[in-house]
Amino acid sequence: MKCFFSCLNFYINSSIHVALAVVSLTWITMIEHTISTDYNVLCFVFFGGISGYNFVKYFGLAKFHHRSLANWIKYIQVFSFFSFLAMLIFAFKLQVYTLLCISALGLITFFYVIPFLPKRFFRDNKHNLRSIGGLKVYLIGLVWSGVTVFIPIINNNHPIDADVFITALQRYVFIIILMLPFEIRDLKYDSLRLSTIPQKIGVKNTKIMGIVLLMLFALIEFFKDEITLIHTFVLCVVSLITLIFLIFSKTNRGKYYTAFWVEGLPILWLILLLIFY
Repeated sequence: MKCFFSCLNFYINSSIHVALAVVSLTWITMIEHTISTDYNVLCFVFFGGISGYNFVKYFGLAKFHHRSLANWIKYIQVFSFFSFLAMLIFAFKLQVYTLLCISALGLITFFYVIPFLPKRFFRDNKHNLRSIGGLKVYLIGLVWSGVTVFIPIINNNHPIDADVFITALQRYVFIIILMLPFEIRDLKYDSLRLSTIPQKIGVKNTKIMGIVLLMLFALIEFFKDEITLIHTFVLCVVSLITLIFLIFSKTNRGKYYTAFWVEGLPILWLILLLIFY
Protein backbone atom coordinates (compact mmCIF):
# COMPACT_ATOMS: atom_id res chain seq x y z
CA MET A 1 0.00 0.00 0.00
CA LYS A 2 2.88 2.35 0.75
CA CYS A 3 4.16 1.92 -2.80
CA PHE A 4 0.66 2.52 -4.18
CA PHE A 5 0.22 5.78 -2.28
CA SER A 6 3.73 6.91 -3.20
CA CYS A 7 2.87 6.44 -6.87
CA LEU A 8 -0.52 8.09 -6.39
CA ASN A 9 1.06 11.08 -4.66
CA PHE A 10 3.61 11.46 -7.44
CA TYR A 11 0.80 11.17 -10.00
CA ILE A 12 -1.07 14.01 -8.29
CA ASN A 13 1.87 16.17 -7.19
CA SER A 14 3.56 16.02 -10.59
CA SER A 15 0.34 17.38 -12.15
CA ILE A 16 -0.28 14.34 -14.36
CA HIS A 17 -3.83 14.12 -13.03
CA VAL A 18 -4.68 17.76 -13.64
CA ALA A 19 -3.04 17.59 -17.08
CA LEU A 20 -5.30 14.65 -17.95
CA ALA A 21 -8.26 16.73 -16.78
CA VAL A 22 -7.27 19.54 -19.16
CA VAL A 23 -6.77 17.03 -21.97
CA SER A 24 -10.20 15.57 -21.25
CA LEU A 25 -11.91 18.94 -21.56
CA THR A 26 -10.00 19.63 -24.78
CA TRP A 27 -11.10 16.28 -26.19
CA ILE A 28 -14.68 17.00 -25.15
CA THR A 29 -14.55 20.20 -27.22
CA MET A 30 -13.45 18.18 -30.24
CA ILE A 31 -16.30 15.72 -29.77
CA GLU A 32 -18.94 18.39 -29.22
CA HIS A 33 -17.89 20.35 -32.30
CA THR A 34 -17.36 17.25 -34.47
CA ILE A 35 -13.63 17.83 -34.86
CA SER A 36 -11.46 14.82 -35.66
CA THR A 37 -9.28 13.86 -32.72
CA ASP A 38 -6.20 16.07 -32.95
CA TYR A 39 -3.50 14.15 -31.10
CA ASN A 40 -0.94 16.90 -31.60
CA VAL A 41 -3.16 19.30 -29.68
CA LEU A 42 -3.96 16.72 -27.00
CA CYS A 43 -0.29 15.86 -26.48
CA PHE A 44 0.68 19.52 -26.42
CA VAL A 45 -2.03 20.26 -23.85
CA PHE A 46 -0.96 17.28 -21.73
CA PHE A 47 2.73 18.14 -21.57
CA GLY A 48 2.00 21.86 -21.41
CA GLY A 49 -0.37 21.25 -18.52
CA ILE A 50 2.30 19.39 -16.58
CA SER A 51 4.92 22.05 -17.30
CA GLY A 52 2.62 24.97 -16.57
CA TYR A 53 1.10 23.64 -13.39
CA ASN A 54 4.43 22.54 -11.94
CA PHE A 55 5.89 25.93 -12.78
CA VAL A 56 3.05 27.62 -10.90
CA LYS A 57 3.18 25.23 -7.93
CA TYR A 58 6.91 24.85 -7.42
CA PHE A 59 8.51 28.02 -8.79
CA GLY A 60 8.87 29.59 -5.34
CA LEU A 61 10.30 26.44 -3.80
CA ALA A 62 12.78 25.90 -6.59
CA LYS A 63 13.87 29.53 -6.53
CA PHE A 64 14.42 30.03 -2.83
CA HIS A 65 15.01 26.52 -1.49
CA HIS A 66 16.78 24.75 -4.34
CA ARG A 67 19.51 23.34 -2.08
CA SER A 68 17.14 21.83 0.44
CA LEU A 69 14.46 20.46 -1.86
CA ALA A 70 12.98 17.09 -0.98
CA ASN A 71 13.84 14.29 -3.37
CA TRP A 72 10.27 14.01 -4.63
CA ILE A 73 10.31 17.66 -5.72
CA LYS A 74 13.61 17.12 -7.50
CA TYR A 75 12.06 14.19 -9.35
CA ILE A 76 9.15 16.42 -10.32
CA GLN A 77 11.58 19.06 -11.57
CA VAL A 78 13.26 16.52 -13.84
CA PHE A 79 9.89 15.19 -14.97
CA SER A 80 8.70 18.74 -15.67
CA PHE A 81 11.82 19.48 -17.71
CA PHE A 82 11.25 16.52 -20.02
CA SER A 83 7.55 17.39 -20.21
CA PHE A 84 8.53 20.89 -21.29
CA LEU A 85 10.76 19.47 -24.02
CA ALA A 86 7.91 17.23 -25.20
CA MET A 87 5.60 20.24 -25.20
CA LEU A 88 8.04 22.11 -27.47
CA ILE A 89 8.17 19.17 -29.87
CA PHE A 90 4.39 19.13 -30.25
CA ALA A 91 4.26 22.93 -30.41
CA PHE A 92 6.12 22.79 -33.73
CA LYS A 93 3.27 20.68 -35.10
CA LEU A 94 0.62 23.30 -34.35
CA GLN A 95 -0.57 26.13 -36.56
CA VAL A 96 0.73 29.69 -36.22
CA TYR A 97 -2.58 31.12 -35.03
CA THR A 98 -2.80 28.38 -32.43
CA LEU A 99 0.64 29.32 -31.16
CA LEU A 100 -0.41 32.96 -30.90
CA CYS A 101 -3.38 31.94 -28.77
CA ILE A 102 -1.11 29.73 -26.66
CA SER A 103 1.35 32.61 -26.23
CA ALA A 104 -1.36 34.87 -24.84
CA LEU A 105 -2.53 32.21 -22.39
CA GLY A 106 1.08 31.40 -21.54
CA LEU A 107 1.76 35.01 -20.63
CA ILE A 108 -1.14 34.96 -18.18
CA THR A 109 0.31 31.81 -16.60
CA PHE A 110 3.79 33.35 -16.50
CA PHE A 111 2.67 36.57 -14.84
CA TYR A 112 0.50 34.58 -12.46
CA VAL A 113 3.78 33.63 -10.77
CA ILE A 114 6.38 36.20 -11.84
CA PRO A 115 6.30 39.71 -10.27
CA PHE A 116 5.78 42.38 -12.90
CA LEU A 117 3.69 45.32 -11.62
CA PRO A 118 4.15 48.07 -9.01
CA LYS A 119 3.40 47.38 -5.35
CA ARG A 120 0.24 49.47 -5.28
CA PHE A 121 -1.60 46.84 -7.35
CA PHE A 122 -0.98 44.02 -4.87
CA ARG A 123 -1.83 42.91 -1.37
CA ASP A 124 1.61 41.49 -0.54
CA ASN A 125 5.21 41.78 -1.69
CA LYS A 126 5.00 39.20 -4.47
CA HIS A 127 3.61 41.59 -7.11
CA ASN A 128 2.19 38.86 -9.36
CA LEU A 129 -1.33 38.09 -10.57
CA ARG A 130 -1.62 35.35 -7.98
CA SER A 131 -1.39 37.97 -5.25
CA ILE A 132 -4.34 40.06 -6.42
CA GLY A 133 -7.16 39.35 -4.01
CA GLY A 134 -10.06 37.38 -5.46
CA LEU A 135 -8.54 36.99 -8.93
CA LYS A 136 -7.19 33.43 -8.75
CA VAL A 137 -10.36 31.46 -9.55
CA TYR A 138 -11.34 33.66 -12.47
CA LEU A 139 -7.86 33.62 -14.02
CA ILE A 140 -7.72 29.83 -13.85
CA GLY A 141 -11.16 29.65 -15.43
CA LEU A 142 -10.05 31.98 -18.21
CA VAL A 143 -6.89 30.01 -19.01
CA TRP A 144 -8.61 26.62 -18.85
CA SER A 145 -11.49 27.72 -21.08
CA GLY A 146 -9.03 29.27 -23.53
CA VAL A 147 -6.87 26.17 -23.69
CA THR A 148 -9.63 23.58 -23.79
CA VAL A 149 -11.95 25.38 -26.20
CA PHE A 150 -10.10 27.79 -28.46
CA ILE A 151 -6.86 25.87 -29.03
CA PRO A 152 -8.54 22.81 -30.63
CA ILE A 153 -10.97 25.08 -32.48
CA ILE A 154 -8.28 27.34 -33.94
CA ASN A 155 -5.82 24.55 -34.75
CA ASN A 156 -8.45 22.72 -36.79
CA ASN A 157 -9.73 25.80 -38.64
CA HIS A 158 -13.17 25.37 -37.15
CA PRO A 159 -15.41 28.44 -37.47
CA ILE A 160 -15.52 30.46 -34.26
CA ASP A 161 -19.28 30.78 -34.17
CA ALA A 162 -21.80 31.43 -31.42
CA ASP A 163 -21.68 27.80 -30.25
CA VAL A 164 -17.93 28.08 -29.67
CA PHE A 165 -18.35 31.14 -27.46
CA ILE A 166 -21.19 29.44 -25.60
CA THR A 167 -18.97 26.40 -25.04
CA ALA A 168 -16.19 28.68 -23.76
CA LEU A 169 -18.59 30.39 -21.35
CA GLN A 170 -19.93 27.04 -20.20
CA ARG A 171 -16.40 25.74 -19.67
CA TYR A 172 -15.46 28.88 -17.75
CA VAL A 173 -18.40 28.40 -15.40
CA PHE A 174 -17.58 24.72 -14.93
CA ILE A 175 -13.97 25.46 -13.97
CA ILE A 176 -15.06 28.03 -11.40
CA ILE A 177 -17.43 25.44 -9.92
CA LEU A 178 -14.61 22.88 -9.73
CA MET A 179 -12.43 25.42 -7.94
CA LEU A 180 -14.94 25.97 -5.13
CA PRO A 181 -14.20 22.71 -3.24
CA PHE A 182 -10.51 23.65 -3.38
CA GLU A 183 -11.31 27.12 -2.06
CA ILE A 184 -13.32 25.59 0.79
CA ARG A 185 -10.58 23.07 1.58
CA ASP A 186 -7.91 25.78 1.73
CA LEU A 187 -9.98 28.21 3.78
CA LYS A 188 -8.03 27.62 6.98
CA TYR A 189 -4.68 27.92 5.19
CA ASP A 190 -5.21 30.81 2.77
CA SER A 191 -4.07 34.27 3.76
CA LEU A 192 -6.92 36.73 4.23
CA ARG A 193 -5.16 38.89 1.65
CA LEU A 194 -6.16 36.43 -1.06
CA SER A 195 -9.85 37.32 -0.60
CA THR A 196 -11.04 33.90 -1.72
CA ILE A 197 -14.73 33.28 -2.28
CA PRO A 198 -15.28 31.37 1.02
CA GLN A 199 -13.42 34.12 2.87
CA LYS A 200 -15.75 36.72 1.41
CA ILE A 201 -19.12 34.98 1.65
CA GLY A 202 -18.56 31.92 3.85
CA VAL A 203 -18.66 28.19 3.11
CA LYS A 204 -22.45 27.89 3.02
CA ASN A 205 -22.89 30.76 0.58
CA THR A 206 -20.00 29.43 -1.51
CA LYS A 207 -21.91 26.18 -1.92
CA ILE A 208 -25.09 28.08 -2.80
CA MET A 209 -23.10 30.05 -5.36
CA GLY A 210 -21.80 26.77 -6.77
CA ILE A 211 -25.32 25.35 -7.04
CA VAL A 212 -26.51 28.44 -8.90
CA LEU A 213 -23.51 28.23 -11.24
CA LEU A 214 -24.23 24.53 -11.84
CA MET A 215 -27.76 25.38 -12.91
CA LEU A 216 -26.34 28.06 -15.20
CA PHE A 217 -23.80 25.56 -16.52
CA ALA A 218 -26.56 23.13 -17.49
CA LEU A 219 -28.88 25.85 -18.78
CA ILE A 220 -26.24 27.28 -21.12
CA GLU A 221 -26.32 24.02 -23.08
CA PHE A 222 -29.79 24.85 -24.41
CA PHE A 223 -28.58 28.09 -25.99
CA LYS A 224 -26.46 26.17 -28.49
CA ASP A 225 -27.66 25.80 -32.05
CA GLU A 226 -26.68 22.14 -32.11
CA ILE A 227 -27.88 20.07 -29.16
CA THR A 228 -27.67 16.30 -28.96
CA LEU A 229 -29.40 14.03 -26.49
CA ILE A 230 -26.18 12.21 -25.60
CA HIS A 231 -24.23 15.37 -24.83
CA THR A 232 -27.08 16.79 -22.77
CA PHE A 233 -27.57 13.55 -20.83
CA VAL A 234 -23.86 13.22 -20.01
CA LEU A 235 -23.68 16.88 -19.04
CA CYS A 236 -26.60 16.43 -16.63
CA VAL A 237 -24.95 13.36 -15.08
CA VAL A 238 -21.67 15.24 -14.64
CA SER A 239 -23.56 18.20 -13.16
CA LEU A 240 -25.27 15.92 -10.63
CA ILE A 241 -22.00 14.28 -9.58
CA THR A 242 -20.31 17.69 -9.33
CA LEU A 243 -23.19 18.89 -7.17
CA ILE A 244 -22.65 15.99 -4.76
CA PHE A 245 -18.95 16.74 -4.43
CA LEU A 246 -19.69 20.43 -3.92
CA ILE A 247 -22.29 19.82 -1.21
CA PHE A 248 -20.00 17.49 0.74
CA SER A 249 -16.99 19.80 0.52
CA LYS A 250 -15.51 20.71 3.90
CA THR A 251 -12.46 22.50 5.23
CA ASN A 252 -11.20 19.26 6.77
CA ARG A 253 -11.58 17.02 3.73
CA GLY A 254 -8.58 14.87 2.84
CA LYS A 255 -6.38 15.95 -0.04
CA TYR A 256 -7.59 13.14 -2.31
CA TYR A 257 -11.16 14.42 -2.15
CA THR A 258 -10.27 17.50 -4.16
CA ALA A 259 -6.88 16.73 -5.70
CA PHE A 260 -8.02 13.39 -7.12
CA TRP A 261 -11.81 13.05 -7.15
CA VAL A 262 -12.94 16.62 -7.84
CA GLU A 263 -10.06 17.26 -10.23
CA GLY A 264 -10.92 14.01 -11.97
CA LEU A 265 -14.47 15.05 -12.88
CA PRO A 266 -13.45 16.26 -16.38
CA ILE A 267 -11.90 12.83 -16.96
CA LEU A 268 -15.16 11.19 -15.91
CA TRP A 269 -17.04 13.54 -18.25
CA LEU A 270 -14.89 12.43 -21.17
CA ILE A 271 -15.20 8.74 -20.30
CA LEU A 272 -18.99 8.97 -20.14
CA LEU A 273 -19.07 10.85 -23.42
CA LEU A 274 -16.89 8.24 -25.13
CA ILE A 275 -19.03 5.42 -23.74
CA PHE A 276 -22.34 6.86 -24.92
CA TYR A 277 -21.13 8.67 -28.03
